[in-house]
Order: sequence, then C-alpha cells, then structure tokens
Amino acid sequence: MLTIALFGTSADPPTAGHQTILAWLADHYDQVAVWASDNPFKSHQTPLQHRVAMLQLLIEAIQPPRHNLQIYPQLSHSRAIHTLEAAQAIWPSARFTFVIGTDLLAQLPRWYRVEELLQQVSLLVVPRPGYRLDEASLVQLRQTGVEVAIATLNVPDTSSTAYRQHHNPAALTPPVEAYIHREHLYPWQDDRTEKPVKQ
Repeated sequence: MLTIALFGTSADPPTAGHQTILAWLADHYDQVAVWASDNPFKSHQTPLQHRVAMLQLLIEAIQPPRHNLQIYPQLSHSRAIHTLEAAQAIWPSARFTFVIGTDLLAQLPRWYRVEELLQQVSLLVVPRPGYRLDEASLVQLRQTGVEVAIATLNVPDTSSTAYRQHHNPAALTPPVEAYIHREHLYPWQDDRTEKPVKQ
C-alpha cells in the first residue's frame, strides 16, 4: 500500500528546519504531500500565495532532489479533516500519516472533528527545539487507538516566528531569503538601518 506523509505548514516563512523535515519525510515515505495553509490558531502576516511560492523554492533547493516530494495546493485548508478528504480523493487506497510538530500536540484535542481524523490516519510527531514532548498527551492518544510515532531526526533550531521578529537570515535558505527581500514581505524591511542582503 502506498504510504503518504501529509505535511501542512503555515510557512510564514518556511525555514531551514522545514527543509530538513521535508527531506527526511521523503526518505521515509512513498510520497510526501506538502502545502501551505492558514492555521486557525495563528495569525499570518503574509498572503498565502507568497507562502506557497516560498515553500516551492524551499523544496527546489533540496539536494539531492526528492522526486516524491511535491506541493499540493488543493490540500490547503484550515481544517485538517478537509485536507484528509481531499487527499483521499487523490489517493483512494493510500495509507496516510499526518505530520505535526511537538508544539501542536497541545492544540490537537481542539482540532475540528479531530476524533474522526485520527480514526483514519497515523500520526507522526516531529520534535521541535524548545518544545518538550508531552508524554501524557502521547499516552492518551495511544490509549484511544491512534498509531503515533516520533520522528528520529534533529531539526535545526529555527522558527518562522523568530525570523519575523528578529529577521535572522541564518534561519532561512538563500532562495527564500532572496524572495522575501524581493517581494518586501515583512514590515521590518522598512527599517532604513537594515543592512542590504548580499547577493
């Protein structure tokens, strides 16, 4: 059976950490379906079309290329259950794994129709620097019959939020950083004391 990792991210902006996760997923699943979407628990500064474009640049920069890794805009939805329904229409016989970071474990019980979602997918939790893995939440999920795995990878200590607040270019890949400056995406770029980006 085809195994598909479903990985949605707000991508505001996508970081080097996202790139590491995507490359790892592509090495462990038959197909990785990724999309940029609006998280109902977050506010977003950047229009969705820019976040999709940055995500595409991030994927294109992965070396060696992962041909089983692709953006699926039709999966983008603020509700995970609707994303799953769209994925099932594309791959009716696949086995799906929903990928979340440790920071989302606490939000999971508040997701829309989450019990229905978790009856149909496995869950892969990706450790994030600065976020403790909530063992109690894992135990509770497994007691309800959800298949939960923990990804075995080291994700760089990067954060989209931290980049927006402190504009540290080390958090990004060069193509994404160049896109941000070209499109003038974040308000801090209006600071005339900001050093120009080296090309």
